[in-house]
Amino acid sequence: MTQSSSSEGDGQSDAARLGLRARLKLDTRDLHRQAQHSGIMRALLLGRIGRASYCTLLRNLHAIYAGLETALEAHHAHPSLEPILFRALFRLGHIESDLGYLHGSGWTQDIAIKPAAAAYRERLDQLSSSNPGLLVAHAYVRYLSDLTDGQIVYQLIAERLGLSDPGLRFYQFGSTEDIDLLVAQFRAGLDAIPADAGTVDAIVGEAQQALRRHVELYEQLAR
Repeated sequence: MTQSSSSEGDGQSDAARLGLRARLKLDTRDLHRQAQHSGIMRALLLGRIGRASYCTLLRNLHAIYAGLETALEAHHAHPSLEPILFRALFRLGHIESDLGYLHGSGWTQDIAIKPAAAAYRERLDQLSSSNPGLLVAHAYVRYLSDLTDGQIVYQLIAERLGLSDPGLRFYQFGSTEDIDLLVAQFRAGLDAIPADAGTVDAIVGEAQQALRRHVELYEQLAR
């Protein structure tokens, strides 16, 4: 065995020994960074987003959360989902409130859902009926991002659109202490999920695909 192949094998063994939470963080890091700087999110970070574009973003995220949170509720007792199911994280009602304030009551008819968001919703529905344990990957991608990166987005949107509480409830989880507690609880929940090596690989792979779907959606929203 050559030194390079031995080193490669050692690296794979090290990865295999990591738990679910560590693997998710390590193996989605680059894709997460890519999503943060893709399409409409890049424009948002540069302060180049208007009210209409932000409403379109929220409308498409609503489609994703509708699929995710419906599925989480339907499978709340699943051993892979129960440890990370915290209803304080649910965003669907908050997005609806923000869209009602920012756009008005006709947002469901007026704002189109992009193909990437529709395909994402289909994937969530598919998992709900066939493999609900993989939904933990989508909860990880959305909720931890909402709790951490979302607080930066909150400030940017507040400044760019001149908003305070109404219109920004999507990003509101309470005080800094409340957010820190939710992050800690969610991470502890990931550690409590019973997962063998194959299950960890499947969840990590699903999380990577979820982030690729986000990149595609963000690019579509910027066109």
